[in-house]
This record gives sequence, C-alpha cells and structure tokens, in this order.
Amino acid sequence: MARSNPRPRFESWGRYPTLDAKLVPLNWTTDFPLRNPPSTPQLPVGAGRSYGDVCLLENGTLLQTRGMDRLLAFDPATGILRCEAGATLAEILDFAVPRGFFLPVTPGTKYVTVGGAIANDIHGKNHHLAGSFGCHVLRFELIRSDGSRFLCSPTENQEWFAATVGGMGLTGLIAWAEIRLRPIVSRKIDYQGDKFVGIDEFLALSQSATAEYTVAWIDCVSTGKNFARGIFMQGDHVAEPGPLEKSSEPWLTFPVDLPEFALNRFTMSAFNTAYYHKQLSKQKRTKVDYEPFFYPLDSVLHWNRMYGKNGLVQFQNVLPHASGREGMLQILKAITRSGLASFLAVIKFFGETPSVGTMSFPMPGIMLALDFPIRPEVSFDLLERLAEITLEHGGRMYSAKDARMTAEQFQAFYPQWQDFSRYIDPSFDSAFWQRVTGRRPIDG
Repeated sequence: MARSNPRPRFESWGRYPTLDAKLVPLNWTTDFPLRNPPSTPQLPVGAGRSYGDVCLLENGTLLQTRGMDRLLAFDPATGILRCEAGATLAEILDFAVPRGFFLPVTPGTKYVTVGGAIANDIHGKNHHLAGSFGCHVLRFELIRSDGSRFLCSPTENQEWFAATVGGMGLTGLIAWAEIRLRPIVSRKIDYQGDKFVGIDEFLALSQSATAEYTVAWIDCVSTGKNFARGIFMQGDHVAEPGPLEKSSEPWLTFPVDLPEFALNRFTMSAFNTAYYHKQLSKQKRTKVDYEPFFYPLDSVLHWNRMYGKNGLVQFQNVLPHASGREGMLQILKAITRSGLASFLAVIKFFGETPSVGTMSFPMPGIMLALDFPIRPEVSFDLLERLAEITLEHGGRMYSAKDARMTAEQFQAFYPQWQDFSRYIDPSFDSAFWQRVTGRRPIDG
C-alpha cells in the first residue's frame, strides 16, 4: 500500500513561525485565478526569503510563483526589462550583467523574486541616492482573485500601484513587471573600507561618503572601548571596462542545523573580533567583484541553518536623523545587556527619496538590521524592548523581516494601515496581517 506524501512545508528564511498551508505552484499567468477556488484564504509567495510570517498563512493556500520565471522582453537602448514575477534577481543578473547592465537596487541576497521585491519594496546599499526598489518599477500587471486585471504604474491605476508596492502580496497576484536596469562596464566595484569605533565615527563617515553604495558592519557584542566598533564599506561600479561574464553557481552548502550551544556570546565575540581585525589598516582601498560586495552570504546555500533548528529572528528598523543617534545608542546598549549576540549586523543611512508604496518601510534616517538565534525566554523580550525604543524615537520596523511585532506597535508604525486595507484582495490574507491587525495573534 503506497504511503501518501506528507504535506510539504513552506518556510520563511527565519524558519519561524512554523505554519502549515497547502502549496499550489503557478507556472503561467493563466493559472490564476484558480479554476477551483479554495475555501481557505490565499497568499502569493516567491522564494521564501522574507524572514518572518509575511509570506506564511496557516491552513491557507500559498500560491507559489517561482514557476512564473520567464524574462519576456528587454530593450538594450533603455535598459527596460519585462519579466514574470517569479523570476529572481539572480536570474536577471545572469541575463543582464553579460550585456552590461545591473539592478537599479538590490538587497543583501539575489535569491528573491521580482514579485517579492515589489511586495516588500526592498532596499539596498544605494538607498541614500536611488531610493527603494519600487522607485525603479515602471509598471506591472496585477490580477485579483475575481479575475479582474489592472495595469499599474505611477500614472495608471496609481492607487493600486502604491498599494501593491510594499503591500506584502495582499493586493493581488503580480503577473509581470517592468524595471529599468542601469548600465555597467565591468563586474568590479571600487571598494573602500574604513574602520570606526563608536556611533559618532559611523555618523561622520556616513555624512562624508560620496560613493553610490554605502553600508557598515557593526559589532553588537563588544563593550567598553570597543563598543559599537565596525567597518564602514562604500563602493562604486568601476569606470574602466572589464569582464562581464555571468556568475558561477555557489557550491558551498551549510550541511546541518548547528546545536543551540554553538552560537553563544563567546563564539560570536570571537567571530566579530576576527572580522574587525581582518582589515589590518584603518582604511583599505581595492577593487572587488560585485558578488562578495553585494551578496557575501549567497556563496553559502542554506546559511540560515547556522542558527539551529529553532531558527532566527531579525530586527530591522529605521530611526529619523533627529533622534537616530540617541535611539541607536539605546538599542545597541540594550543588545549588549541582553547577553544575546549577533554577527550579521548592518547599519546605514537611508536617503530622502520618498518611497512610492503606501506601506513601504524606508524613510530618511538611520537603519539597523541584525539577526538573533531564537532563545524564546530572551530573544522575544529583547525584540519587544527594541520595538519600544523604535516607537519612542519616531521610527518604524520592517514588515518583511518581522516575526514578533505586536498589533499596537505595527499600527503605530504604519498609521495608514486602515487606508491600505481597502486594497487587499478579499480572498487574500497572511499570518503577518492577522497578527498585526489583532485578528488572530500567532504566539511562539
């Protein structure tokens, strides 16, 4: 007697929370709306690189878009690319780089889909100059569960465009999108790294930087004279023509879940010390390939396993410049006092370019993002405190990275949420939206 296959599990990158749902793969635009509509709510999902529950829906139907991965049209005169929503940034780079083009905005991983990039209005190292991903989306087609279709752009169906950019996949299914790529002449980046100690040195480096791309790694473990030390990294695409071949596939895989005791304050402190001192001089200038500059962790598949089977939570916020220094000091001190440690911590300036999405995360200020292994008795209390500090200083947290924000906190961060909710597809829902609207909190 044949055994039935267990229901496949769709995980977010943080692997928390763990929720069951029915998975329905989509391969063509004509696959949606579903011929036999489910009785459960639906949610489109891409590659699962969101960290929390924004891409999850307990006992619902997840519409997997990775099969919708065709590149439909490209104009080398303008750099405009049309592709289906399930295409990843990695697939676009494989096509575009050999032709002398690059993404206008890219996050710290290239393994996200275009639909996910729009739905979460991702940002990158050039936000201070280029804004978020949605600023470079020219138009897209949105399909609702009733079969209605909207061609959305900054000038056509503008209200649907604004609701869908940063709309967490709730407004409908994005079938295809057009984005404008930027020209490059080489894979290389002119790189400069500057060591700093303390938040004031970071602020000074950020304010004086002239490069297109800037970000800093910051040590959230060390105390005393090494408190808030880090490396400020900036770079530009080189002006001299060079190689433009596509990237090779990663071959390293993190093989197993690390045991809980492997990630502790001592091991992370040792890592952070080694990382800080790997740059021997105060300043380093060199040329590097774009892969390690933009995607240092993509070279190791399944690197999230290093956090163990309990998974990880990420805290990502932005504080306005007026209160950013004091707020970030409070946050960093709260982290060091907690005994938890993070070695994947980045801090940078967000620029003045307004996001086009109603629910977009970026705003002018100082952004901080860091990962914590899940230790429920400690991690969740710390996240609650960090969210409180963010709220006290007029900031906000990023929905795509969140797993624990309360309904009260979310609604204070995003007071426009009720206006946005008018655009949600009646058949769509998510575990995140249930939690932050207070309809059905999901507890760990």
